[in-house]
Amino acid sequence: MSDQTNYEKLGVTEDATFDEIQEARSRLLQQYSGDRKHLETVEAAYDAILMERLRMRQEGKIKVPEGIRFAERLSQIPPKESKTPAKQSPAWLQNLRDTPSLTDVVLPGSLFLGLSALSVFYTAASMQILQLELIVGVGLSVYFINRKEQKLGRAVLLTVLGLITGLVAGGLVGSLLQDQLASLTLTVEQFSTVLTFILFWLISSFLR
Repeated sequence: MSDQTNYEKLGVTEDATFDEIQEARSRLLQQYSGDRKHLETVEAAYDAILMERLRMRQEGKIKVPEGIRFAERLSQIPPKESKTPAKQSPAWLQNLRDTPSLTDVVLPGSLFLGLSALSVFYTAASMQILQLELIVGVGLSVYFINRKEQKLGRAVLLTVLGLITGLVAGGLVGSLLQDQLASLTLTVEQFSTVLTFILFWLISSFLR
């Protein structure tokens, strides 16, 4: 094969298309698989033809398709990683969840935190004091929800639901954790009040 031209080594003519050259190369690689010497001859002839065609393209003599590259370069191109779309939360959850501004989170949070701290650390916190704090919390919740949505009826409804949920859940959980709360010098009523304030903050800040 030493006296043959590169085209003859691939079994194609000099006016063969690039598709024909690639098909001939693939056919010969399959035919001589396991014969290292023949494989090297085929690859060398193929690369030499491509280099010649690329040089002719640079000189403006022929047009080489952009997809044509050397075989060894093709083997080094890593496959493109498929981008897996990020998992999105369910539509019903997106409809309920709001994206509040920093002010809509920090301002209610600081006020409800202050009420919670007063409920926990005020040693003389009697039932009357806790009830007064809850009244203030209800007013704040209605105010912040209505300020964001401009719907007073909805603000009152969500606040009442938060109040009932917080007191009921706080009473149930508090009764189960009564011993632990006692070690922290907390009553079940104080725990329920704090939990209600947390619900008020979540509803007024993050619920749409």
